[in-house]
Amino acid sequence: MHPTIMNNTYFHFLSFLFMQCFMVSLAMTVRNLTTDQFALLQFKHLILDPHNVLADDWTASNSVCTWLGVSCGVKHGRVTSLTLPKMNLTGTIPPHLGNLSFLLSLDLSSNNFYGNLPKELGQLHRLRLIDLSFNGLNGRIPSWLGKLHRVEKLRMKNNSLTGTIPQTLVNMSNLEILHLGNNQLSGQIPSSIFKISSLKEIHLQQNSLSGSLPDDLGVHLPKVEILGLSVNELSGYIPSSIGTCSKLQKLGLSINQFNGFIPRNIGNLTQLKEVYLGLNNLEGEIPKEIGNLFSLEILSAVRMGLTGKILASIFNISFLTSVALQNNSLSGKLPD
Repeated sequence: MHPTIMNNTYFHFLSFLFMQCFMVSLAMTVRNLTTDQFALLQFKHLILDPHNVLADDWTASNSVCTWLGVSCGVKHGRVTSLTLPKMNLTGTIPPHLGNLSFLLSLDLSSNNFYGNLPKELGQLHRLRLIDLSFNGLNGRIPSWLGKLHRVEKLRMKNNSLTGTIPQTLVNMSNLEILHLGNNQLSGQIPSSIFKISSLKEIHLQQNSLSGSLPDDLGVHLPKVEILGLSVNELSGYIPSSIGTCSKLQKLGLSINQFNGFIPRNIGNLTQLKEVYLGLNNLEGEIPKEIGNLFSLEILSAVRMGLTGKILASIFNISFLTSVALQNNSLSGKLPD
């Protein structure tokens, strides 16, 4: 065969292959985007939307990427964000959201969702943000959340979640914010939670959590800035290892059953701004090292068994705006 004919044949063959690959790729993109659209339309049909915010906007005549609360990735055109806070949406969270396989951010906060979380959400392995706060979700925190290794922010505060905190959350090795406050959680806090070294904020306040804190509480939390455990049923000593949380800015332990003394090395926490210790069974003197907390703004240690003198050095802290030490057995008086 003549070389020119061979070259032309080869060229046409390559062109054919290219077009086939292009058509398959295009078909896959369209089909996948159709999957996202179908999942969202199912979501719309299975919830109550009293203000018709979705009914008037989420229509098949518009590209799903232009829908209210929906964002798509530039590269692949798939749905990456579903953000619908404060829409007065009501119902259970439909399992179809588990088909949004490129989803990075899910924010359904401040609505009226109730019931359990569908297990299908455990398929969303790309998720970075989950915010389901201020709803009526109930049932247990599902163990499959531990499969979502990339989640950085998990917010489910102000719901009606019950049961214990699952041990599997330790597998969320990129978690920075854990907010489960204002629920009905009970049982002991898994010690493994305090070993997620990426954590910056831990909010578990206003539950019914019991047990004691691990001795090595602060050893594995080099980045923690907020530790909120107030209004629970926690007991035992405040671990001295808390003094190693060098970036801690807010410490909330009030309204529990902690006993023993305020650890002296709390004075190592030079970035600490707010300390809430009141309504526990703590006793002994206020450690003089608290005078080293030059960033301190609020110190609350009311209604306990503290003794000794009120330290004058505390009131030399320039940023201090509030000191509450009432209902202890302290001598001396607060400055005017």
